[in-house]
Amino acid sequence: MTSTLTQGLERIPDQLGYLVISEDGVLASAGDLENDERTAGVIREMVTTASGFWGLGELQPFKRMSIVFGEQSYLITISGQKIYVVKRQNVVREPIIV
Repeated sequence: MTSTLTQGLERIPDQLGYLVISEDGVLASAGDLENDERTAGVIREMVTTASGFWGLGELQPFKRMSIVFGEQSYLITISGQKIYVVKRQNVVREPIIV
């Protein structure tokens, strides 16, 4: 059974795992990110640092952040007081030759 907290996260194509984070810690997790408190802390710190660049304090100047590595990405969405993180496999596409 899928809770409303994680509804839809399992259906994201090429996803390898997800985290739902609040200021109290990890609320939900699965896949490669299951019970990954370390990654949750790093991502929470990155969101806080990125918000600080704008000098807006508690206001979030952005809603989404992507961290892209060679073969995988972390897609981060901020909604309300929660941070949703999806670890996704990057799909390399061949260039179109015209």
